Amino acid sequence: MSLPPILWMQAFEAAARTLSFTQAGRELGVTQSAISQRIRLLEDRLGQALFVRHPRSLSLTPAGQAWLPSIQEAFTRIAEGTAEVFGPHPDAPVTLRATPALQNGWLATELTRFHQRHRDITVRVVSAVWPGDFGAEGVDMEIRYGQGDWSDMESVLLNEEVMLPVCSPALARELQTPDDLAGHTLLHAAGFALGWPSWLALAGSEGLEAHCASFICDTQVATLALAARGAGIALTHRRLFDGRDDLVAPFDVCMPTDEAFWLVRPQARVLRPACEALWEWLRGARELD
Repeated sequence: MSLPPILWMQAFEAAARTLSFTQAGRELGVTQSAISQRIRLLEDRLGQALFVRHPRSLSLTPAGQAWLPSIQEAFTRIAEGTAEVFGPHPDAPVTLRATPALQNGWLATELTRFHQRHRDITVRVVSAVWPGDFGAEGVDMEIRYGQGDWSDMESVLLNEEVMLPVCSPALARELQTPDDLAGHTLLHAAGFALGWPSWLALAGSEGLEAHCASFICDTQVATLALAARGAGIALTHRRLFDGRDDLVAPFDVCMPTDEAFWLVRPQARVLRPACEALWEWLRGARELD
């Protein structure tokens, strides 16, 4: 069957959600009588009643209750698809999602430089910690950590990444070789493919973690904060360590990793000029200073 006019279905969704023709009219900017008329036309078209009209209230019929989730899902998908392709309003802020650790270092520096050159562009930064926190909905672009294998995204590698131990300057004076880590606290950031056992094996001290205390955090922000206060030694990405004056790298051994930070955006998205400006800025700044 041919679909009813979208204005009728929109009136039904608002009235069914609020159980009020008056409130639905306020939401849609029309009168209560206009909503009532659209609902009657819709019911005539479908051949079934959608509402039970009580003297001072409304309730949904079984048919109305069964149909409402489909209508709401359809409107949601239309809204998401529109945002996916066209983005938000042209004057809306450019929304960038990234991990807190990256926001506190390299990204903060680059966004500061971007703002100095583009003061007319408002940037909105939102946080994500775990892979499941990321997704194209509601954001213009993201900086993700991984191998860049996101089929629905355009991905730009920010830089080849390595991991290295860092700690406070005072603690570093006690560490001459990797074997000196024995008895100290190793700060672990959960969720990464490579960690302390891999670095220790690369440094020629395989199994040394068994002789160390452990402290496990869910972000590198936390491990770096603890390391700066002398609580232990953090294994971190060079990009997150670069430029910090409260941490030092006590060893020269850097561990390559096939995971890295990527600048990504939905392939189907047509970027607004403000989004394009930030995208190109971050692409150009991908090499470490």
